[in-house]
Amino acid sequence: MNMHFDLAQTLPGGMPVPAPCSDASFCQRCEVRDRAICATLEEDERGALNRLGRRVTIAAGQTVMWEGDDATIVANVIDGTLKLSASTGDGREQIVGVVYPSDFIGRPFGRSTPHSVTALTDARLCLFTRGAFDGFAREHPELEHRLLQRTLDDLDRARSWMLLLGRKNAREKIATFLLDMSRRLAREGQPPLDRFDLPLSRQQIADVLGLTIETVSRQLTDLKRIGIIALPGRRLVEIRDRAALLDCSEAS
Repeated sequence: MNMHFDLAQTLPGGMPVPAPCSDASFCQRCEVRDRAICATLEEDERGALNRLGRRVTIAAGQTVMWEGDDATIVANVIDGTLKLSASTGDGREQIVGVVYPSDFIGRPFGRSTPHSVTALTDARLCLFTRGAFDGFAREHPELEHRLLQRTLDDLDRARSWMLLLGRKNAREKIATFLLDMSRRLAREGQPPLDRFDLPLSRQQIADVLGLTIETVSRQLTDLKRIGIIALPGRRLVEIRDRAALLDCSEAS
């Protein structure tokens, strides 16, 4: 389902998109207010941006943006995990990134969406029409600066990912992936998690890392066998020896 979030848009099931938020206290209650794209704004500026946005709940599996469509919306991720994906020439999907709470999705100041965005878990978004957000950003240089910082951070992550995909072996890739998950799923200011649910299936992990699902399963089983991790549930991971996992991620 193609979801263009304009004022006439309805969500699956015929539910209308919520109206722009008029609750001035929402930003004070927001779980990601100190690390989202709007964190550098003053309270009155944040309130003005808040009035342009709307809160949308997305179900796991629901696509928010489609690759190649007009870039009509942007959003802060308040809660949940989503994947960024692109299609190959023969129609296969390639996952090119994962976004977490406080991340920003969409293409401000752009005409089209470079990749699809789909919820891996139930998610909540603070959503804006791109035109309204672009206009606000042009009037608030600190927000444009924050966008630039995020873009450079994303570029750094992309370069690190190129290293992971191009130079690391299967064991190193899995270890690096688990360490990244433990950091990105932790709340702001908290240490990396030692126990967490993977937001991706093993097939999706394989797609992200350029491996086969059999290789992913074998590497996870081996890490469990030597006591570095435990796998008490289908997606639940426990890191038992973080130092050893770090060694695995950096071994040559």
